[in-house]
Amino acid sequence: MKHLKEFTIPFVGLKVGKHLFDFDIDNAFLEFFEYDDFNTAKAKVNLILEKKSSFLELNFKVEGVVNVNCDVTNESFDQQIKNEFDLVVSFGEEYNDENIDILVLPHGEYEVNIQQYVYELIVLALPTKRVHPGIEDGTLESEILNKLEELSPKLKDIKEEEENTDPRWDSLKKLLTDK
Repeated sequence: MKHLKEFTIPFVGLKVGKHLFDFDIDNAFLEFFEYDDFNTAKAKVNLILEKKSSFLELNFKVEGVVNVNCDVTNESFDQQIKNEFDLVVSFGEEYNDENIDILVLPHGEYEVNIQQYVYELIVLALPTKRVHPGIEDGTLESEILNKLEELSPKLKDIKEEEENTDPRWDSLKKLLTDK
């Protein structure tokens, strides 16, 4: 995979201690990954890199707003995102990213690319089900919501179905209550 230059951090020249990096995320970053679930995105990633004598600790924090489509009505809305992630970068014989919290770089490596971690941090900040806030508070007017309401079973219909049960089932239900 091609690397974005601004997400490559040369750590070899940094002093031992904490270093702060800020990244502004927009649509161009997500288009690089060919991710099209967002209509628009505007987020800020703060990275605290703490260099120690034999390893690095990276703490990622993202906050921002992404415009997504509602899973119920397909109406677009702004979804707040906020997420955190910690990563330890250690050094070994060969590159290894099998563990989710530990990245092993070969000895002699002088930089680390964090674009994949930033991408995953943003994508995983979204809730599993995206529901327009207007649905939850009842202020959204939509043709899809009206059609869903029209087609949903009514409480009266459910009670009528319960009353018109097969008498054989009624006999079986008595077995549960006769003890």
